[in-house]
Amino acid sequence: MQRLTTVPAGQGRRRLDVFVRAQSAGVSRTSARRWIGGGLITVNGNRAKPAQRIRPGDVIAWNLATPERPAVEAENVPLDVLYEDAALLVLNKPPGLVMHPAPGHWTGTLLNALVYHVGRGERADNRETRIRPGLVHRLDKGTSGVLVAAKTDGAHRALSRQFHAHAIHRVYLALVAGSLARGGLIDQPLGRDIRDRRRISARSLATRHAVTEFRVAERLGPEATLLEVCPRTGRMHQIRVHLASIGHAVLGDSAYGHIPSDPALDRPMLHAAVLGFVHPLTGTYAEFHAPLPPDMARAVARWRSARPD
Repeated sequence: MQRLTTVPAGQGRRRLDVFVRAQSAGVSRTSARRWIGGGLITVNGNRAKPAQRIRPGDVIAWNLATPERPAVEAENVPLDVLYEDAALLVLNKPPGLVMHPAPGHWTGTLLNALVYHVGRGERADNRETRIRPGLVHRLDKGTSGVLVAAKTDGAHRALSRQFHAHAIHRVYLALVAGSLARGGLIDQPLGRDIRDRRRISARSLATRHAVTEFRVAERLGPEATLLEVCPRTGRMHQIRVHLASIGHAVLGDSAYGHIPSDPALDRPMLHAAVLGFVHPLTGTYAEFHAPLPPDMARAVARWRSARPD
């Protein structure tokens, strides 16, 4: 696998090993040096040294083997199906469910459940054409709510085009810290954090356009507000990072600014409530809704009952 990265303008002269570590999630500086020394990472097509200083415009190439991932096994993980037809499957994802197999979560994921669910339906219908489930978009592990999966390659392509064009209607409910008087718009480019590749922030070597619109759904007193959030773009952790950037982190989101004192807030209180798109087969607009999950509904009720009259 070859990955190319162009050092963006405005970046000062930095050591190559420092740059590689910042661009690679979970990679130590020792590993970066080993890759560079072994010729697996080059600068402008030439071998380099770990201490070499890079400049804006330099092209860094990663020539690393991609480890083979085990095949996704079918698992009978319960699914809350909101809608299903021959092309797609709309689900209400519970909080805590990981989207797809990865280190630390090779089993028990949503994709494992989809393989089982779609395979079972295929056997029941005795279809000759193979149907394969495909994840079109993602929700964070801690986020609940509406999610669409494609059952055919054609549906996957059609839905992916809509997501890429930001033509999908999405509404999230976010329970955030503090009191907001009104809604607003956050226009802040985001990318991998320069110091920690596992985090997303505006402090990045390669930011991408990110816009989030929000309005106040319910004021719950001086310490909490329920927001309706409509992301206009679809960057990783976008809603969580943007809301934290204006001083109103999602309650329960310790990664981006809110340290929960309440043990019931054991995940970010963020829920994908509405998802609308053009159906890939019918060409008509379809919209799906998911109610608040029990833990978030209880949290809202607690803040509501404690709200000053």
